[in-house]
Amino acid sequence: MALEADYLVDRRRLKRRLAFWRVLAVVTAVGLVAVAVGRVDGVRGLSRGDYVSRMDVDGIILDDPRRRAALRRIAEDDDAKALILRIDSPGGTVVGGEALYRTLMEVAAKKPVVAVMGQLGTSAGYMVALPATRIFAHEGTITGSIGVLFQTTDATGLMDKIGVSIGAVRSGPLKARPNPFEKMTPEAREATQSLVDDMYGMFLAMVTARRGMGEDKARRLADGRVYTGRMAVANGLVDAIGGEDEARRWLEAEKKVAADLPVRDIRIKREVEDWLEYAGSLAGKTVLSERLTLDGLVSVWHPEIQ
Repeated sequence: MALEADYLVDRRRLKRRLAFWRVLAVVTAVGLVAVAVGRVDGVRGLSRGDYVSRMDVDGIILDDPRRRAALRRIAEDDDAKALILRIDSPGGTVVGGEALYRTLMEVAAKKPVVAVMGQLGTSAGYMVALPATRIFAHEGTITGSIGVLFQTTDATGLMDKIGVSIGAVRSGPLKARPNPFEKMTPEAREATQSLVDDMYGMFLAMVTARRGMGEDKARRLADGRVYTGRMAVANGLVDAIGGEDEARRWLEAEKKVAADLPVRDIRIKREVEDWLEYAGSLAGKTVLSERLTLDGLVSVWHPEIQ
């Protein structure tokens, strides 16, 4: 009898353990499904329903296909009632700014986009704010610096001192010019200036179209100088002083987007290969040829750049 009683007790214990693990497995599965359902292709949330999407654009702006893809999904998501773009960037490459600008224009064609500038919103950082229906900045925000820059380094003096010379056989006089190992010729400077002028014209057209100002006024403002948020409101580059709270109130008053809707941040998923490729690209660059680790034409503001 004692053996039979022990047997029954052991069976009950085993059943309780099995029941516990089964319940735990079900709860875990339900939780994973809930998270998967709440994740809107790059937008992190725990439930479906109307919401306001938010994306941060900070640091140096480079072309980012994953970020553009996430924005396009937001544009197609009927639950996303608006997009708040938080900008804190000195700018970046012209292509990075242009590509993000055009993608944000796609979003703005389908739902309200509001830009909120932090400490910096200059050069390409200002460019990506232009698709917004309303641009907010703090009084002390540094913005503007509308323009394009092509940087190169002249290392010929250093090479002469250390007795190093580099020769080149080229198919034409402007091939691989400018470069840090040769003096810039007048022809190379003229050709490079034409590139800068062309991209400046593109930037200027964005400002005139999106800010509703004439080209003469836009050109006066777009001489490369920076402005405080207060100055930018006064000259028409920014709409109002404020932050995210003011943006939410404006969305409710002007676009009927309820102020109590939840906010979901757009999280760009990065694969390990992406980070390794980025780290490798930084390691392969040199101060002489690629200052600020930016390739090609750049639209960026920094006090040290002259």
